[in-house]
Amino acid sequence: MSARRPDPLAEYNRKRDFARTSEPAGQRAKQAQGNRFIVQKHAATRLHWDFRLEMDGVLKSWAVTKGPSSDPDDKRLAVRTEDHPLAYAEFEGRIPKGEYGGGTVMLWDQGTWAPIPGKSADDLEHGHLHFTLHGERMKGEWLLVRMKGRPGEKRENWLLRKIDDDDAGQGDLLIEQNLTSMLTGRSMAEIEADKAGTQALAGKRGKAFDEAMAKAARHNAHAAAPRRKPARKGAPPPKFRALQLATLVDAVPSGNQWIHEIKFDGYRALIAASGDKVRVYTRSGQDWTDKFGPLAAAVAALDLPPCLIDGEIIARGSEGNPDFSSLQAVLKRGHGSQGSDDALEFHAFDLLEIDGEDCTAQGQIARKERLEALLRDAAPPIFVADHVIGAGERLYAAMCAAGQEGIIAKRVDAAYSGRRSTNWVKVKCTRRQEFVIVGWTRSRAKGRPFSSLLLGQYEGKTLVYRGKVGTGFDGDTLADLAARLNKLERKTPPVTVDRADARGVTWVSPRLVAEIAFAELTAEGRVRHGSFLGLRGDKKASAVSEEKAAPVPDAAVNVAISNRDRVIFPESGGTKGDLADYYAQIAPLMLPFAAARPVSLVRCPQGRAKQCFFQKHDSGSFGKHVRHVAIAEKDGGAEDYLYLTDAAGLLDCVQMGTIEFHGWGSRADDVELPDRMIFDLDPDEGLDFAQVRKAAGDIRQRLADIGLVSFAMLSGGKGVHIVVPLRRGHDWNTHKDFARRFAEAMSLAEPDRFVATMSKAKRKGRIFIDWLRNQRGATAVLPYSARARAGAPVAVPIGWDELDTMAGAHPYSIADGKELIRRAEALRGWGFAEQELPAI
Repeated sequence: MSARRPDPLAEYNRKRDFARTSEPAGQRAKQAQGNRFIVQKHAATRLHWDFRLEMDGVLKSWAVTKGPSSDPDDKRLAVRTEDHPLAYAEFEGRIPKGEYGGGTVMLWDQGTWAPIPGKSADDLEHGHLHFTLHGERMKGEWLLVRMKGRPGEKRENWLLRKIDDDDAGQGDLLIEQNLTSMLTGRSMAEIEADKAGTQALAGKRGKAFDEAMAKAARHNAHAAAPRRKPARKGAPPPKFRALQLATLVDAVPSGNQWIHEIKFDGYRALIAASGDKVRVYTRSGQDWTDKFGPLAAAVAALDLPPCLIDGEIIARGSEGNPDFSSLQAVLKRGHGSQGSDDALEFHAFDLLEIDGEDCTAQGQIARKERLEALLRDAAPPIFVADHVIGAGERLYAAMCAAGQEGIIAKRVDAAYSGRRSTNWVKVKCTRRQEFVIVGWTRSRAKGRPFSSLLLGQYEGKTLVYRGKVGTGFDGDTLADLAARLNKLERKTPPVTVDRADARGVTWVSPRLVAEIAFAELTAEGRVRHGSFLGLRGDKKASAVSEEKAAPVPDAAVNVAISNRDRVIFPESGGTKGDLADYYAQIAPLMLPFAAARPVSLVRCPQGRAKQCFFQKHDSGSFGKHVRHVAIAEKDGGAEDYLYLTDAAGLLDCVQMGTIEFHGWGSRADDVELPDRMIFDLDPDEGLDFAQVRKAAGDIRQRLADIGLVSFAMLSGGKGVHIVVPLRRGHDWNTHKDFARRFAEAMSLAEPDRFVATMSKAKRKGRIFIDWLRNQRGATAVLPYSARARAGAPVAVPIGWDELDTMAGAHPYSIADGKELIRRAEALRGWGFAEQELPAI
């Protein structure tokens, strides 16, 4: 009786719970079916590309950590993984978190493979395979070679390399230029946004739409101006710049003008990235890339445009909390690689620069939203730090109860100043500060090199004595500190100290900075009940001074609203005061879209049922928080247009009778460069909202087919806005022409559903795709703006998965501010994407 062949898919099936994941169950094909190969881009614990070859009825698989390269000089690590079933060749979607390989999967390439003449698939068993690929992206000759294993190594490490032939290239163009799915045309962000997490088998964009786009292009009355392309790939990472620092305060700031984040117990770091070029800087500008190599590699794998990201590097202690002592231990050992017990993490919380654009003048909340969009594909160990709007007291209580250091509060509308200010404040659960080590005392205990450390802090340029610390040291720390201190010994004290405290002290030059937890500073300025936490190699001794808690700064929006009881929404009884309170409450969500953008206002001084009018020029009647920018008009002159930068500007407008805010598709700092495209779906009166929902989804798919991520917004009226954020670099002619051609293509492809002209006669039974908002000077209602309509509805951003559940375009009103803030937690990064207008 012959022995039963082992199941090659047993390991695949063992690792997966098919009740939770939509991956296909592992069944080996009964006979060889072909010679397919596929590559799946996989954002799991770390972004990688899964390379799979069909052999013996299964897919032999390798995880290529940096993705395949067509450059023969690039040998890419390929880690052998378990065999996969042939059905996996068409899998694309989301694997649930907590499942093996949890994350987003894209079908990145597909085709056929064959051993080169004279070789065979059996060579794989001998540790090498020379083959050709006939894919849509990977082509020509390739080589897989197994690396020699190390003692105790469990995984098979191979190298994947391109052979120098006609299909070879240079650099990383293969993965840099191919960012969408071969199966559905979607980006990783779009696949991630599919909350159902199921396999997506939608077809690629159809011929009818392609032909319609081409036909619409032939209607073009003028040649589109060439696009100005910003420098991206190959550009060096941005340079270091001074960091924003927080002021210690004595209580948690209150109100919605603050966002609150965890105060991480780690090293502040500024990451400068551009593709695979990454530098990691300390708060003082030291280049510590080598110390944080695994984190730099994780950032490099994200293939980011040139950018400068502020954040904190942490290690977790035994209880899972960020722990400074654990971080020190990891740095001393020189490990910290992903997947190890002492893995480091980077928690990003601010974006200073991207693609040559300085973001520091933008408001805090706007920078955070752009950061969310930039790192949408990030996976551990790279995180975007969570925040809450208002509710800082609850977060502070939770952090203190969990033994954390405290919280950081940041003004939502503040720019990034690169210095210490009260726009960022910190509230600590325990007292801990930095001190300079000025000396040490000998220990009587055998084997202990010193008993205590003497501490100091600067007051101006004078170093002042702050007492001693004698606890918090383990054996390794004692030995390391002793070696460092021996090199710094000096004969004279660097501080003024009385005779009793100087007895038996060995003095050292004040160069080492220690972080100390303590109960209090006594009346004499001495540390009481101090405990050593670790050295701060990222801080200069000369910058160490006492932190004294200041009173909480006032971030209230001090704009006087007159006639608060005036009813401006007669149907619901909503007053001017209600509207002002709504805008004050919702400002953190609205400012990323309304701030620094020319606006037109719908003013209804006597209420929405009376005379209302648009206003876009500054007549001088608004308060000091409403600004103006000179914009050239068609006649060659210039007019001052309105814009605002903060919550006070919103309320100044409300005080003057404003209900609605409509924004340009460009920002005030360069109005000639559009950065936002809007398609307003305006249904004929006879159509129900279900048809509008379906139309929005179809337009989203068509945009995805040409590589554009889009977002949905309920207009607060009767339609839906499709919002397409864009990187600046093209002009208004190009912007308008693309929007017109896209709308016409939709109407030509499906004339029974869509129309691209304003004619009401032609709109009967159809949906008008209003593309006219995408021309210079045109505006569209801004996210979270109230509408001058019955019931005081508001325009609301919405997730694509939510849209199908909506019965109409105005489910929320100005009475729902709290609910809108709560639901915004699930909409982080809404309306932002780093993408260019495609040349179609």
